[in-house]
Amino acid sequence: MSRVLVVAEHDGAKLDPATAKCVRCALDLEPAALVVAVLAQAGAEVAAQAARLAGVTEVVLVDAPHNAAPLAALLAPQVASLAAGFTHLLGPSSTFGKDLLPRVAALLGVGQISDVLAVLGPHRFRRPLQAGNAVVTVDADPARFVVATVRLASYTGTGNGPPAPVAARTLDVALPSHTRFVARRSSGGTRPDLMTAKRVVSGGRALGSAQGFELVAHLADVLGAALGASRAAVDSGFVGNDLQVGQTGKIIAPELYFAVGISGAIQHVTGIKDARTIVAINKDPEAPIFEIADVGLVADLFQAVPELISALRARIAR
Repeated sequence: MSRVLVVAEHDGAKLDPATAKCVRCALDLEPAALVVAVLAQAGAEVAAQAARLAGVTEVVLVDAPHNAAPLAALLAPQVASLAAGFTHLLGPSSTFGKDLLPRVAALLGVGQISDVLAVLGPHRFRRPLQAGNAVVTVDADPARFVVATVRLASYTGTGNGPPAPVAARTLDVALPSHTRFVARRSSGGTRPDLMTAKRVVSGGRALGSAQGFELVAHLADVLGAALGASRAAVDSGFVGNDLQVGQTGKIIAPELYFAVGISGAIQHVTGIKDARTIVAINKDPEAPIFEIADVGLVADLFQAVPELISALRARIAR
């Protein structure tokens, strides 16, 4: 029987919705035990939130000052220690998970299965290749420990259930000293998290500058949406790469996606094709983005977006 350990992603106070999606994926393994590991400082509330996820049998809380910041170099040896006695380790295919789980896999001497989008059995998974244009079935060695990241766009989060027990653990693990936390910066501000937001507004190179990008930021605020960007906009320096959507950025599946001034290159489409509704605004009627858009508007974005913002504000004010 499978025994699954899920590494929780959180900000120190609130559990990230990505964790619930990993638990949903873990349930497909039909585990005899499904344990969520919370590594934090003063993480009792985060652990309590994890304990309420349906299907979780236990939460292990490793509360220590060195876990205040999510540094993969410090978390990896602790997660590797916690993994003893389990058959599977799952984490989100987010920036957090992509940084942490390969390190854990290396410490455990196993390979990693990336971007799991379906579980076919305890050691058989489906994952995308070639920018999502192909999906392959991967078989893991049944005799070896499985480390995998979960493609968040492929799963909805599990709901809440009766709270599972929370067990505090103290680990005697040698931690590296070559890494230290300096600061955290986010281009998204206080907006919803890009990976899990139900609404996302992204801008492209057509916005022209960082100042021009403020136009899509205003639209995002009116919609209560997360802010995203194309690779071209990031490469042009309009915003930081933490907002990049696409094959080399973040794969997302919001209910509503606005693509403003984005041409629709294949690497960007890879990141949004699971979105439920795609709205595109571009002055080029031949832009590839219109091929996948549910709603398309051929117009000058600098005229159309302000008009859209005004109309939305007027409707909200009613």
